[in-house]
Amino acid sequence: MSRGSHSIYMRILALESSCDESAVAVYDDSAGLLSHEIYSQIDLHRIYGGVVPELASRDHVRRLLPLLKTALADAKTTPDQIDGIAYTAGPGLIGALLTGAALGRSLAYAWNVPAIAVHHLEGHLLAPLLEDEPPPFPHVALLVSGGHTMLIDVAAPGSYAVLGETRDDAAGEAFDKSAKLLGLPYPGGPELAKLAASGRADRFDFPRPMLDRPGLEFSFSGLKTAVSLAVKECAKAGVIDDATRADIAAGVQQAIVDTLVAKTLRAIEQTGYETLVVAGGVGANRHLRERLTEGARRAGTRVYYPRIEFCTDNAAMIAVAGMARLKAGKFESPAIRARATWSLTELNT
Repeated sequence: MSRGSHSIYMRILALESSCDESAVAVYDDSAGLLSHEIYSQIDLHRIYGGVVPELASRDHVRRLLPLLKTALADAKTTPDQIDGIAYTAGPGLIGALLTGAALGRSLAYAWNVPAIAVHHLEGHLLAPLLEDEPPPFPHVALLVSGGHTMLIDVAAPGSYAVLGETRDDAAGEAFDKSAKLLGLPYPGGPELAKLAASGRADRFDFPRPMLDRPGLEFSFSGLKTAVSLAVKECAKAGVIDDATRADIAAGVQQAIVDTLVAKTLRAIEQTGYETLVVAGGVGANRHLRERLTEGARRAGTRVYYPRIEFCTDNAAMIAVAGMARLKAGKFESPAIRARATWSLTELNT
């Protein structure tokens, strides 16, 4: 499994197409990340207020091959130097996943190298391994994004135990839905965080879901309902001005961050681990990072984050996860594999 049997090192090509980012990366387990290209479809979907699955799939078809050529050129890599093809196999939008899976499996067949179907969430969990100082194992991971909010016991790459997860909406979904209620453009989460910076977080008393219960489960649907009621009441009273919208945004962000921080510190206490990893798109939120870093410091725990560009969907994280699976001998059959839903606990099924 080495290039020309002259090197013990491996080089992998990775594809990401689970939602509305088309991405390609080349990663070498000796030299590290050699190139990564990404094309975001935000402008395509913004007029619809969210991702349109069919449009996402069609755009992946247009974008992936040009990105692939650029990534290989930037990495100064030819097909005969590639030892495996990693692609996101799920979870995600099935049509979008299939575009990357079909390309990845076809390249693997044409270049006579293994294909590796990567779990999207595993990619997020291992994204901090791209940094110069990666986190040690084992550790607690807070995986928080538009579709997932989970606390995970990460024993080693490929070995995960879910400690707690959301029962309904994810934290990122609560950000996005609240942003939509406030009339903010897509993608709503970053826009809400930007608006919150000029607001007062104590004006509205939004719920901190499930903080009064033991355990590590989350629930954000009640928060979304509370925000909807607050917006309607302010509009009815004629006070839905810019300052009020900023105060609502600040209150929403504070409620979400309070909940995430409290549950994460509870997980640290329960496991006794001294390392915390924060991954996923919401992990880029500045207020969350500040609060978690300070809370973990008081608990004697060190926090590791991927750099901001690797918090959202990208192929570099898929490459790292794919390399770990390639070195463990976990390859794919010739079938094109894609799964819209795929539990992290079923990673090897």
